[in-house]
Amino acid sequence: MDRIIKITVSLFVVILVAFVAVIGYTGYIENAYRSSLTSTYSYSCTITTDSPLTNVTFFLPVPADRTGNSPVIAQISARDITGIPDTWNTELYESGKSTLVKITIPSLVPPEGTTPKNPFSITFSTNITSKEIIDTRDPVTNSAMFRPVKDVRETECEDSNVIASGGKCSAYLTSLYARYDADPNAAVSIRSSVAGKNQWKIFEPRENEYRTSIYVLMFGPQDGWTLVKGDLEDGMGAYDAPQVHSG
Repeated sequence: MDRIIKITVSLFVVILVAFVAVIGYTGYIENAYRSSLTSTYSYSCTITTDSPLTNVTFFLPVPADRTGNSPVIAQISARDITGIPDTWNTELYESGKSTLVKITIPSLVPPEGTTPKNPFSITFSTNITSKEIIDTRDPVTNSAMFRPVKDVRETECEDSNVIASGGKCSAYLTSLYARYDADPNAAVSIRSSVAGKNQWKIFEPRENEYRTSIYVLMFGPQDGWTLVKGDLEDGMGAYDAPQVHSG
């Protein structure tokens, strides 16, 4: 009987120690994840021209989720965006299907020496910390995109690193508005991009991310809406982060 009691007690102690170890390990993992987790958005827009533009008005899509929440609205409203010239007037618009920034410029005159082979570019950008974990697997549904997002189709990835990191590539269409007077041979391009990334460290640094960009090249004077091609790379990185319980 004593032997049975000793075996029972020993098994109980082993189970108790294992249980405490599992609880402690789980707590360490969750605490390490919570304390190191950062989620950030990076946004930039570049307008390039090889000729003078006058009476300029742009309506450019601002990255936002499907409910209209945008990580860059506050920065644009406060003009807390690096690179926007003081002479540019910016206003935010919500169309119901997309969030847009209206840019009006009396004239955009490139510096001397600007040519088609050496065009003039202005880039404005910002980085924002997100209070929420960013959905980098399905950004079209849940994260900041250039909307409306139309005709999404999966494409072959040109960057082999995307495939190597477990990601996939897609193409889509959106639109922007451009109105300006210019030489018939003037070339103007607009490129906007946004990337969302989650980073954390438990035993080693881990991260996952998505990236999307839109690009259009226009010639001569403009006055209307233009379809814009978008590219999306999502699902890149690690997705083995622990489930964090609230409270």
